[in-house]
Amino acid sequence: MVLDYFNLVEQPFGVTPDTRYLYLSATHREALASLLYGVQAGRGFMSIIAKPGMGKTTLLFQLLQQLQHSARTVFLFQTLCSPVDLLRSLLRDLGMEAHGDLPEMHSQLNECLLTESRRGTQLVVVIDEAQNLSDSALELLRMLSNFETPHQKLMQIILAGQPQLAEKLASPNLVQLRQRISIIARLKPFAFQETNGYVGHRLHVAGYDFRTKLFTPRAGAMIAEHSEGIPRNINNICFNAMSLGCALQRKPIDEEIIREVLDDLDLVSENGTAMTIHQPRKSAPKGSTAVANAGMRTHGRVWLSRCATVAMLLLMLMWPIGIGQRDTTVFASQTAPAAATNAAQSSLWILSVSPSAPDSQVRNLAASKNSPAPKSPAPETGRS
Repeated sequence: MVLDYFNLVEQPFGVTPDTRYLYLSATHREALASLLYGVQAGRGFMSIIAKPGMGKTTLLFQLLQQLQHSARTVFLFQTLCSPVDLLRSLLRDLGMEAHGDLPEMHSQLNECLLTESRRGTQLVVVIDEAQNLSDSALELLRMLSNFETPHQKLMQIILAGQPQLAEKLASPNLVQLRQRISIIARLKPFAFQETNGYVGHRLHVAGYDFRTKLFTPRAGAMIAEHSEGIPRNINNICFNAMSLGCALQRKPIDEEIIREVLDDLDLVSENGTAMTIHQPRKSAPKGSTAVANAGMRTHGRVWLSRCATVAMLLLMLMWPIGIGQRDTTVFASQTAPAAATNAAQSSLWILSVSPSAPDSQVRNLAASKNSPAPKSPAPETGRS
C-alpha cells in the first residue's frame, strides 16, 4: 500500500544490510578503501570501529563482495562464545568438521590455510560485533595470525565493532594484539548534505521517479537534525514518515508529519537529553498549582501582618515604662504592686495574641490596653 502510494518498487528504508543501498559518505569511502588495501597488501590484522547503526555490516558485505574472486572469505557474527567455540565456528564456515581439542583444531586450520596458499588465494576472516569477544578469544585470534610463511600472512583478520572495541584493544593485557593491528578505520555520522544524499540514494535504488520531492526541505532538515546523521535513525524516521503520510494521504511529507513521527519514536540524543520537538514534561495540573501558590501567599501575608502587630504593641507597652523610669521617682511600696499587675496583664495579653487569633481580637486587645485605667480614690488621711 505504501509502495503503491509513493510509486516505489521496494521499501527504501529497510533494516537488512543490502549492499545496493550502501551510501558512501567521505568516511565510508575511506574506510572501505583502507580495508581493501590492507587485505591486498597482506597486513594481517585490521579493524573498523563505529557507533551502532552506522552501517558497518553493510560496508563489510560490500568488501567481501569485492574480494569474492580473489580470496576465500568467512563472516562471523556470533561473538559471545569461548575461544574453542570461536575456532569451531571458523572451521565450520570453511566447510570442515571440527573435532578434537584446541590443538587438533589448530592443525586442521593450518592444513586449510596451506591448501589455499598453494592455490594462490587468501583467507579473509571478518568478525562482526568484536567488542563482545573475551580477552581469551582475542588472544586466540592473535595466535591464529601466526600462521604465515616467510613471505606472507596466510590469514587476514578484520575486527569490526563499536567504540568499546577500541577501549578493549587499548588494554595493557592485549598490547601484543594491538601492535599487530596496522589499519584502524572509523565511520563518522553523516553531515547535513550527506544525510540528504543518503535519503535520495535509497529512494533512487527503490525506484522513486523524483518528479516531485518526497520530503519538503524543512522535513529533510528535521530528519538530518534529529537522526544525528546515523543511518539507522534516518531509516526509522523515514519509514514511519512514509507510513503516516500514506495513512493521511499526504504528499509530499512535511514537517508536521516528521514532528509527529519524532514524538512517536521518542528519540533521545547521544548525550541522554530529550529531543527538542514535542517532548512533554510531566507537571502538576495548572489549577492545583495556582491554588497552592495562592494559599501559600495568603498564609505568608497573615503571619507577616500579625507579627508586625505584636511588635508594635510590645513597643507601645515598653515606651511608657521607660519614660516613667527616667522622669519620676516613686516609693518601692507603691511601685511593686503596680509593676506586678502590669507584668501579669502584659503576659496575659501577649499570650492571648497568637498567629491563629483573628485580627479583630488583636485590635480589641490593643484598644483595651491603651484605654486609661480608672482612677482609684485617694486615701483618706486621719486628723491628728
